[in-house]
Amino acid sequence: MKKKVLIIGISGQDGSYLAEHLQHHNYKVYGILRRNSVAENQNSRISLLKNIELFYGDLLDSQSIIDVIAKINPNEIYNLGAMSHVQVSFKIPKFTIETNGLALIDLLEYFRKYFRSVKFYQASSSEMFGNSIEKNGFQRLTTNMQPVSPYGCSKLLAYNLVNHYRSAYKLFLCNGILFNHESPRRGSNFVTTKIIKIAIFIYLKLKNCFRRLKFTNNFLI
Repeated sequence: MKKKVLIIGISGQDGSYLAEHLQHHNYKVYGILRRNSVAENQNSRISLLKNIELFYGDLLDSQSIIDVIAKINPNEIYNLGAMSHVQVSFKIPKFTIETNGLALIDLLEYFRKYFRSVKFYQASSSEMFGNSIEKNGFQRLTTNMQPVSPYGCSKLLAYNLVNHYRSAYKLFLCNGILFNHESPRRGSNFVTTKIIKIAIFIYLKLKNCFRRLKFTNNFLI
């Protein structure tokens, strides 16, 4: 029998690649989408994948996630869902903390009480380190975590919650600390894709320069 996996945030860059990878390894893949008013934006990265069952849900509506878990009884769950833009997190800090950090508590409590057999992966972030580095210029698990954005703070909260529930209740919970990574599926609102798009526009003579946003490292198109 195929193992069943649930990917929260399956429509993102990482979620879509993970779905492909797990299908290749003979998993039955289920995914949770947060509803978007433009359907093409919602599933464009996974539209070519076959035999994936999708459900609507939202981390801020924990019951919607728990209902899917109870229905499909997955062997593994990957939480890749998040408010994932660092700069935007300064504009909506409460929403960022609630979505990325506090929303996780209900899921962990559900695992502790009713679903102890699950294997759970939480996507953490290098933003938890902030500007903290070792003397040799590297960051390690032993490097002090001192986030410098609401996004980094929210990810550190989730990271510590996972560590706590794993230690306190002997659950199979793990964090993966992700640094910046690029692909053709990277969202156009992230800095690398913005730079590439501007370079193309300059090549096509549709623009003639880069323009840097004041106080940030982001580029505008």
